[in-house]
Amino acid sequence: MTDLGHVGRISDIRAGNRQRLPPSHTARGRTRLLRMSEFGTRWPDAGRSRGATGRNPGVTEWPRTCWTRCMLPRQVTPCQFYMITRRCTQRQFLLRPDPATNNAFLYCLIDAALRYEIDVLLTCAMSNHYHAVIYDRAGRYPQFIEHFHKLLARSQNALRGRWENFWSCEQTCVVRLADRVAVIDKLVYTAANPVLEHLVERVHHWPGVNSLTALLAGRSIRATRPLHFFRRTGPMANSLEMPLSLPSVLGPAAEVLRELRDRVRLVEDERAAERLRTGRRVLGRRAIRSQSWREHPTSTEPRRNLRPGIAASNKWARVEALLRNRAFVEEYADARARWRDGFAAVFPAGTYWLQRFASIQVLTQ
Repeated sequence: MTDLGHVGRISDIRAGNRQRLPPSHTARGRTRLLRMSEFGTRWPDAGRSRGATGRNPGVTEWPRTCWTRCMLPRQVTPCQFYMITRRCTQRQFLLRPDPATNNAFLYCLIDAALRYEIDVLLTCAMSNHYHAVIYDRAGRYPQFIEHFHKLLARSQNALRGRWENFWSCEQTCVVRLADRVAVIDKLVYTAANPVLEHLVERVHHWPGVNSLTALLAGRSIRATRPLHFFRRTGPMANSLEMPLSLPSVLGPAAEVLRELRDRVRLVEDERAAERLRTGRRVLGRRAIRSQSWREHPTSTEPRRNLRPGIAASNKWARVEALLRNRAFVEEYADARARWRDGFAAVFPAGTYWLQRFASIQVLTQ
């Protein structure tokens, strides 16, 4: 399962404009781009009609008309914090905790993180979705989640004897964390997710993957090659190990860990008080392990709600980040319209998909 839609629709190369592709592309490269473009929704026709003055009205209108017609491009830059979330198809418990699943999740995560220079701060695998807070040092998080998702999907399908899609068809939720407070908030949410859902009383009771204990203790996470999917004599490593690190930009690691520990304990105490007040009980580890992976929650999931791409500690920091995103989209739309019409174009810094697959010129930061 190829996961490329999270950085902008892969219909950037339109089948009706094959002659517009830069001449530097080989025939094989053109064929690959055009085939991949067939899987995405068509972009608005910005830049297709010109008035008598030569002005392209579609360029300024593109960001506005695009909101409901396709996905906007995402700016991918190095040295950014993100929270990644993705759920399983139909909300099934395909990641239900068991030794094989826990090991496969960690193995695929570590392999993808080491391959694409990603620092994993914290991760938690729930029964039908996962969260991960990462630091993208090299601006390669799209490749990281693409590799991780397709590797884990194939491994789990082999374990469960499935053939259909493993992940939900929704776009992967990628939230950029704009400041330190937002990073700490998402670390607390990720670590305490099993407690917030009243599945267990304490974070360390969760039978699935939750790396909070390893992060607080300064231990690395380890996994061995899942033999239900990978060949014994294949090129993959027999075992993988990765430290959970806190980038220095967050401040002294001891202070961050102390704040994280205290806030997670506060969440545990608040949920315990809520259960005492309402008479609610946790589901418990035994019931979690006994669930069938074919089942799914009986609750109704909210649909068509907002999917924020920015998390910040205050309103104005969030507004500033959103304005920067809008400026990037407008510059990208202008450059793409010129490039598609055969004119020289320089794309804004952070353009990812076209730079990776079409060798376009991008401004350096």
